[in-house]
This record gives sequence, structure tokens and C-alpha cells, in this order.
Amino acid sequence: MRSTVLGVAGGSGAGKTTLVEGVVSRFGDRATVLWFDEYYHDLAHLDPADRATVNFDHPDSLDRGLMVEHLDGLMAGRAVDVPVYDFTTHTRTGRTRRVEPRPVVVVDGILVLAVPEVRRRLDLAVFVDAPEAVRLARRMDRDVAERGRTPESVRAQFAATVGPMHDRFVAPSGEHAHLRLDGTVDRAGNVATVVGAVDRFVDRGAVTPPS
Repeated sequence: MRSTVLGVAGGSGAGKTTLVEGVVSRFGDRATVLWFDEYYHDLAHLDPADRATVNFDHPDSLDRGLMVEHLDGLMAGRAVDVPVYDFTTHTRTGRTRRVEPRPVVVVDGILVLAVPEVRRRLDLAVFVDAPEAVRLARRMDRDVAERGRTPESVRAQFAATVGPMHDRFVAPSGEHAHLRLDGTVDRAGNVATVVGAVDRFVDRGAVTPPS
């Protein structure tokens, strides 16, 4: 039996990754994760100044072909080697992360439901909502602490690309979700909802894949 594929989408800072970590923790070694953020194109061919001008919130910034290839591999029971991406230099490091097939494969990313070739492979699709002010505050905390950004640069990027691309691609993709969750409420309840939905799908195959 092939893996059940769960897709989790929503705006940057909406609470997707927190939800995914909770779900994976509940499933333990039954689940594995593909993070769409790991599939940004390698920008080593560009000068550092030019890399900073790339719109990382547009679907074209992602290596969708490689993501689909890896997802198909996991669904077929094969391990895959995911590129390790350096967000401070916007380049692939040359290292990889081995991902083993599991009964449940989770795909996390803001554009998971906006990319048809990924969406068609999902058995269950979840969209996490949160107000813009919450998403900006959370992104600020993450990018300053984990990616070496300044608060000013985070605000500028949010205004220039994150917000507009959310309105153009991310928010409309929520129409394809089987479940829409509030990313500002208690995480435990959302995790339980998603785990229950996955278990019901595994038991009965009762959910229609997103269009």
C-alpha cells in the first residue's frame, strides 16, 4: 500500500510548521516530512546582491520538478535525498538529507496547494489561516533568530513580495483544502483534528483528493 500524503499550506507565519511538527510527533516513525522550503532553486550563479532581489514567494522560485520527483519516489516506497538549502546565502550546500518512505508523508509549504502537480498527489489537504499581523510578527521572530535577517529587511520583504504573493497565490489556494484551521488557536486541538482526519482516510479512504 502506498503512503498517504498530507499537504499543509497557508501563509508564511500562519502556523503550518508548528502544526506539522505536532502531527509528526503524534505519528512517530509512521510519518516523514518534505519541506517545500528545501526546494528553492540554487542561486549560486548570481551575485549575492542579485540573489536578494529574487521573489522567493513566487512558485517559480521553487524546484517543483524535483519536489514532485521526490514525492513520487516516497509514494513508491523509495528513499530520496533532499538538498540542504542555506537561507543566508540562498544556495544549496551540496549536502543532502535522506528521507525514508513512511506510511504517512507530510508536505509542508506556503505554496503546496498552489502548485497543481503537487496538489494532485495529496490525499488530504490542510490550509492554516492567521491574520496578517500575526504572520508578520511570527516571520519576524523566525527570520531574525534563524536566518540572520534584520527587522527592517523582513518588513521590506513582507511588503514587497510576501504580502502580495500571499494574496495572489497562497490565499486563493485555500479553496482546495479539505480542512481549514485557525493557526492562532490551541495547537493541540488542530493537531488532533489533522491526526484524526489522516487516520480516517487510512481506515476508509473517504476523502476525495483536491482538484
